[in-house]
Amino acid sequence: MTTALVRRPGPRLAEGLVSHIERQSVDVELALRQWHGYVSALRATGWTIVEVEPADDCPDAVFVEDPVVVHRDVAVLARSGAPGRRAETAGVERAVRAAGYRVERITAPGTLDGGDVLKVGSTVYVGLSDRTNEAGAQQLAACLDATVVPVPVTKVLHLKSAVTALPDGTVIGHPPLVDDPAAFPDFLAVPEEAGAHVVVLGGRRVLLAASAPATASLLAERGLEPVVVDISEFEKLEGCVTCLSVRLR
Repeated sequence: MTTALVRRPGPRLAEGLVSHIERQSVDVELALRQWHGYVSALRATGWTIVEVEPADDCPDAVFVEDPVVVHRDVAVLARSGAPGRRAETAGVERAVRAAGYRVERITAPGTLDGGDVLKVGSTVYVGLSDRTNEAGAQQLAACLDATVVPVPVTKVLHLKSAVTALPDGTVIGHPPLVDDPAAFPDFLAVPEEAGAHVVVLGGRRVLLAASAPATASLLAERGLEPVVVDISEFEKLEGCVTCLSVRLR
């Protein structure tokens, strides 16, 4: 069984943090409809949905991927470099404990956001960003049975704002926003920023944003089956398809 944790957007969503783009007006009602569309796309491709308890006082709580990293039987609770986001962790901890994970946590002086962690086979890339520091990356490495490779992230919010991976392990990214494409042994350039963000749904299916039509065509030419969702309101807050869910074992 494949399970995804999600958390619905709260009433303060429009107050969410932005750091690498200019703030835009967010339509909270539209965002909620888009979130339901995202969840429906996961369900339609065979995923079981578990909704994490709301955190309405936390504007960014919908980006449920950031408070935790799951790998095999362990869930590592993150400690965001944005102190205002640390209150999001409690509900996520309850959800991963209920799912049967062994829980570890990042502690001071370490900082880590789940959006900075990209798993490709037995390798875990960790972006060193405004949200994740070297101490956090080292603590994560101590918690995981995996090879952890730190990579620089200076042009976007998170590592997975710059790169994600296809089902065959190919790392994709939009070159102007990737600090070091050579850090990844098998790298494929995509023509749109939003095209760098995919969620592997199983088989040949990959979820990506409607704002990346050229990338969807490119992936289809490679034999993949793009599943497209509109997440425009979340993109205004530097969100993407990866950060709206946590995919469990």
